[in-house]
Amino acid sequence: MPRKAASLTETEPQKAGHGPAIARKRRLGAAPNGQDELLWLALKACLIARDAAFNVRDLLTNSSRMAFLAVRDCEKELDQIERQIDERLPGAITRVNEARARQLLACLKCITDLERIGDLIMSVAQRVQSRSCPIPSADARHLVQMTVILQDMLDETYRGFRSLDVENARKVLRIDSELDHICHSLFQKHLADRATQNDPLYFEVLLMAQALERAGDHVKNLAEELYALIEGHTRRHPPKRNATQ
Repeated sequence: MPRKAASLTETEPQKAGHGPAIARKRRLGAAPNGQDELLWLALKACLIARDAAFNVRDLLTNSSRMAFLAVRDCEKELDQIERQIDERLPGAITRVNEARARQLLACLKCITDLERIGDLIMSVAQRVQSRSCPIPSADARHLVQMTVILQDMLDETYRGFRSLDVENARKVLRIDSELDHICHSLFQKHLADRATQNDPLYFEVLLMAQALERAGDHVKNLAEELYALIEGHTRRHPPKRNATQ
């Protein structure tokens, strides 16, 4: 069943292979005013991106027209939120202290990645929707697995930004390697098979896998931003130690 995050509910679908996806919902709450609304919008965007991943998984599994439309709606919502944050953040950031400014800048960085995730997931949905024949079952299984991992990464990111828990960021960074592994294995499989090297059907599969892997890279960026927001520095640039340390 297609799902949208417009009502701002937190949902926890069952893992693939454990029956149909069932959503357990908890309200995020109504939109606040002022600078808090920009933070709220960024959280909303994370839920929408996660639901886009859920719906493209449904599209890959069931070839559902409704799932395709849901992915398209998610992509449009992410575009709208990016515009809202872009328009309102410059004025908001001039009226806050340094700590609050860091949060608002994190919102700006995050929505840029989330909007790109929406675009990449939409590109997968369009490729699936335009196909005249089904994706080979083995490839479809790998692509579905990638969407499940991507969904889990976005879920951990959302929870991390809500609770400001650095462990969620670390978990996302660990999970990302699983996504890379599946993508690389698909490329190795088809590039090594002479029978499929020039087949446009398998080329489309590789483009879908690449898009999902790139979406995972953008979620990794979100985790890096969460880490920096909590720790005060990026993982790439740890704080300098003074001579007494």
